[in-house]
Order: sequence, then C-alpha cells, then structure tokens
Amino acid sequence: MSEQPFKVSIPDSELDFLRKKLELTRFPDELDEAGWDYGVPLTDVKRLVARWKDGFDWRANEAAINALPQFTRDIEVDGHGKLNIHYVHSKSEAQNAIPLLYVHGWPGHFLEATKLLPLLTSADSDSPVFHVVVPSLPGYGFSETTKKKGFAASQYAEVSHKLMLSLGYTEYVTVGGDWGYWITRRIQHLYPDHAKAWHTTYPRGNAPQLTSNPIIWLRHLLTPYTQRDREGLKRSSDFVEKGRGYNHIQSTKPQTLGYSLADSPAGLLAWIYEKLVLWTDNYPWSDDEVLTWVSIYWFSRAGPAASIRIYYEITAAKDQLDTPGAKLSNPFGVSFFPKELFAPPISWAHTRGNLVFKSVHDRGGHFSAYEVPELLASDVRRFFGKGGPAFGVVHGKDGSPSN
Repeated sequence: MSEQPFKVSIPDSELDFLRKKLELTRFPDELDEAGWDYGVPLTDVKRLVARWKDGFDWRANEAAINALPQFTRDIEVDGHGKLNIHYVHSKSEAQNAIPLLYVHGWPGHFLEATKLLPLLTSADSDSPVFHVVVPSLPGYGFSETTKKKGFAASQYAEVSHKLMLSLGYTEYVTVGGDWGYWITRRIQHLYPDHAKAWHTTYPRGNAPQLTSNPIIWLRHLLTPYTQRDREGLKRSSDFVEKGRGYNHIQSTKPQTLGYSLADSPAGLLAWIYEKLVLWTDNYPWSDDEVLTWVSIYWFSRAGPAASIRIYYEITAAKDQLDTPGAKLSNPFGVSFFPKELFAPPISWAHTRGNLVFKSVHDRGGHFSAYEVPELLASDVRRFFGKGGPAFGVVHGKDGSPSN
C-alpha cells in the first residue's frame, strides 16, 4: 500500500468502554506516609482516574494530534510480512533540508517528538532545517504489530530504514533515546551507507579497556572523574538497584503483565505515570498531558501489551549488542542530560562510536525531546549545521534554510 493520510478517530464506543472500565476501578490500599517509596501514590492515581473518567476531553486532544501531518504505509519486514506503519512526516519548505529519522522508546511514542517539529523544520538563516520523520514503532501507537516471535532490534531497524527509503530518503541522519538509541545504533551497523550520522540523548558505554580502546583508555586513565561524572555514576547505580524492576518483568514475562495493562486503564495509567514523573527532571506534567500520553497506549492499534514485548525480544536476540568486528565510523553525537536514567562519564561514550559531538546540560531528563525540546534542537542543529562535525554528511542536503 502506498502512503495514506491518517487521522486518529477513536470510536465513541471505545470512549464509552473506557469510561465504564474507569468506573469499575478497585483501588489498592496504601501504607501511611508511603509517598513515592512504594510506587505511585494512591492520591495521584485516584485524581487522574477521576479526571480521565469525567472532565478529560479526548476529542479536543485528538483534534490537536490530528493537526500533525500523519500517514500510514505498508512496510515489508523479512520473516514477518507486511506491517502497516503509522508515522508523522513534517517537512521543511527548504529544498536542502536534511532528512532526519527520530526513533522513540518505551514508554514514549510519536508524541514525544512533536515539540521538536517546529524547531527543526524552520529556522533562522544561521541554522539548518530538517525533514523530520517520526514513526510509531510496530506495536506502538497506530502501527500494526507482528504476530510472530523474534521481532528484535534488527527488525525495528529494518522498518525504520525501509520507511525512510520509501519516502525517497536514500541518505538520512537519526536521533533517538531509550530504545531509539539501540535501534538507531542497529541502523548504523546494518545501513551505514544510508544513515550517515547518528545522535542520541541516551548515553551508554563502559569504562574504556586497554585491549579494545587503548587511546581512549589511556586518556580515561589520566583524566579524573568530574563531579558530574560521580553524580552520574551514582544515579545510574541507584536506578539499577531501585528503579529497573519493570525492565526485568518486561524482559522475561511480558504476556503476564500484558493482561493487566490491556484490561485495567488504572493499572496502565499507574505503570506509565510512574515513569513520566520519576524519569523526568521535575517536568510539570499537567493531568491532561499525562492522560493524553497514556490514552495513546490505551487506544493503540495493537493494545498496550504489544509495546512491552520489545524488551523480551531484544533481550533474547541480543542483537542490540555490537556486531563482532564491526566499527561504527559515521559521526556520532551525544547530548547529556542530568536526570537521564543512565549517566555514565562522558569519556565512556567514546567506546560506542566515532564520538565527534557532545553537549552537557544542567537540566533535562529521559524525555528530553518533550521536556527541553529547545536544548535538544539546538544540539541537533549544531551537530549537523555549518561548522558542525556532521555538516554535509547527507549528499546535496546541507540543511540550508534558503531554497
């Protein structure tokens, strides 16, 4: 199927069903003075459920979403057949705009990047502009999901790459965080002649080793950790110890959890709301922002359980890991935000690619594209703009805003 315009249109019957489910919510008890120590506070969930049931205007938010240029098209995936993929395609008016693929993660979706769109598609004369493509990953939002096992990082990369080719972008650049980091990294392994540079907000890496990164190892050995490095290591350690239980569940028994997410809107809300609050840098979420975000999961084409299988499949396939002997030579950029889940020392990022651009910020968290879009957009422009280390990587498309 060729590209088809798309509008979100949730049937009234689905809205009525959601309201009935919310009316039947049975809340758990809660210990005195529990706060956030045991998870999401009961008062927060009760308030949000009440608002979702009475007062939240889905139709108004649906109309706002439909102001985005949305489309669907079929993408053939090796071993999985055709999947109908939903995406936002926001084009600049400039002929020299750089094609940019933005890949979200969990519990994100296509709305995560919407604040970036006006910042990247139009600019003053000194900044590059982009054609931005934001797909809903298979199993997320309004994309189809596979019915077969084994849909891992390579398959998500294949979908994303083939989507860009179908749009006429034989060369492009990528930006991603969370699973978007792993998927765009996989794109670099599989399609380096097409994906000409990559940028992430999700810095990963390990301490440099003498055997694999001798020059970086020596530089790391001679450079003491900064205060930022020490704080980042502690944050990473705290997250692994106290905040990563969801990952183990979703990586081992996603179907079991899926029954709760698919049947209980209150349960889905609490599961995602916890991450929206704890993974951001004191972002002032309004109740309606939260409910719109979670509603995309509730009303998703495949249902909310489909989105968490990515953890199981990629963990089982291990195809997010480096390909033996492979070297990622294309330009690599990283934005460091203080409240990201993993915040390794900056030097560690050199072990993950040809790091030629880094930018350290004093605010922002895991959903930086949504929390601090102006900071991320500035980094992307400097990385790919004139004088930047990835300027001109896409042949004939330097991002010049003048036609």
